[in-house]
Amino acid sequence: MDDLHDINLDRPVHFLPSQPPNKKSTATLKRPTQLLLLIITILSAVAMTSLFQRLTRPFTSSTLRFAPDQASQTTLQLPEGAETAILAAGCFWGIEHMYRKDFGGKGLLDARVGYIGGNTDAPSYRAVCSGATGHAEACLLAYDPSKLSYSTILEYFYKMHDPTTSNRQGPDTGSQYRSGIFYEGDEQKNVAEEITKKANEQWWKNSIVTEILPAGKWWDAEKYHQLYLDNNPGGYECPSHYVRKLPDLQ
Repeated sequence: MDDLHDINLDRPVHFLPSQPPNKKSTATLKRPTQLLLLIITILSAVAMTSLFQRLTRPFTSSTLRFAPDQASQTTLQLPEGAETAILAAGCFWGIEHMYRKDFGGKGLLDARVGYIGGNTDAPSYRAVCSGATGHAEACLLAYDPSKLSYSTILEYFYKMHDPTTSNRQGPDTGSQYRSGIFYEGDEQKNVAEEITKKANEQWWKNSIVTEILPAGKWWDAEKYHQLYLDNNPGGYECPSHYVRKLPDLQ
């Protein structure tokens, strides 16, 4: 879950009587025109490819994997002491990919994409994309708190996406692309509120619209969505998903 104006440079060139026609002028004018057309063609192809990738995400069924209030239903195999964090920041492909890339081997144990915060059971991707279920595309991170802190996860969260756009991330619009932190317990809630306050004041000029809510049921997304960008190099990545260069929070 991503302008150009035609410029006519081939108009006839008229010369004053005292200025004899230059045979090179026509060729000189054609070169920038051809270059401009080539650039327009390339940009159009890139834009259409990204749009096609977003519109052709697979529509299949999903199954319940993990619900914070129903631990017996979880299939996560976590070592003792491991914790989880649930974040929504637009298209879940990019969230999972970025956390795996930057925290793999540094305390991140697992990451999966799914749906949370909705009002129906067993949501499918098609249903979530309709906006009717109220779910957000999200990423569930399993981590070792002795190596990776919850506050570090959240600071990165506020760097890797734009938390100031309501129900939108980059070109992806709809409530399923909202920014959100879904906490588990009072400790996570307190950390989430503290980091959000600091990021709002120091980084985002008091414009953050990220929702901070208790985690409800978590539903794994369809298998095809898991590790999507690892399995589909060059697949769609939300253009607002990148790590911003920001000073450390004080």
